[in-house]
Amino acid sequence: MDNTKLTYFDIDGGRAEPTRIVMSIAGIKFDDHRVSFPEFGEMRESTPLNAVPVVAIEGVTYTQSNAMNRYFGKQAGLYPSDPWQAFLCDEVLEIIEDMTIVLARTFGMEGDELKQARDKLVSGPFTRCLRTLDKRLEAAGGEWFADQKFSVADIKVYLWFKRLMSGGIDHVPTDLMEQIAPRLVQYMERVAAQPGLVAYYEGRGN
Repeated sequence: MDNTKLTYFDIDGGRAEPTRIVMSIAGIKFDDHRVSFPEFGEMRESTPLNAVPVVAIEGVTYTQSNAMNRYFGKQAGLYPSDPWQAFLCDEVLEIIEDMTIVLARTFGMEGDELKQARDKLVSGPFTRCLRTLDKRLEAAGGEWFADQKFSVADIKVYLWFKRLMSGGIDHVPTDLMEQIAPRLVQYMERVAAQPGLVAYYEGRGN
């Protein structure tokens, strides 16, 4: 698997970040190919669905970030082998993907239009997401979302909510998690302390 190239935007976050972390934890050597937005505009027609992330394995380019998370997650021991636990893991991965999509629909908006759209996200999808994940975490034992251990689902949830609560997304309160699902605050701290995650960010100098 030495001939592996992951292509995404030159940002620490987004859809490729969970895959970068999982591959790092798995000890997989890969080319972390980061492109600017203008560079992507020039290369997008060469990707399967005109989108990134994509991963090239032995010269063949593949798409779909959650497929990457599952594939490399298995190699890292971060994806359940039990079918039901895998289902629980997948549900969480797809919930976060849905939230990524609804947020992306507000990109490019400005002023009152942006505020109204983000207010609706906060009171609607984001609140429902927090409440649902809080229930799922409790049902799974209170520590991890699947298999009673740290998994790719936890990585994706952590990165998404870290971004959501960062203050960097206009009109999304930084204390939304504390208001809606305070138990998830401790969960986020638990994920952040995971050795594989710590090692990844230390390696990047973050």
